Amino acid sequence: MMAMLKITQTKSVISEKQYQRDTLRSLGLKRIGRTVLREDNAQNRGYIATVAHLVKVEEVDA
Repeated sequence: MMAMLKITQTKSVISEKQYQRDTLRSLGLKRIGRTVLREDNAQNRGYIATVAHLVKVEEVDA
């Protein structure tokens, strides 16, 4: 069983740097309130660290 991360966008990307917008898109987030499930691995943890101020993260068991 693999651990998953539930990532919810909580803030707007307006006035954020382009690389942060790109990071949100690569996580699959497009607008406030949207939630995605992603595998808990080093790559996704890095993405989350980049946009930590824009998202809420919860660990869930898949």
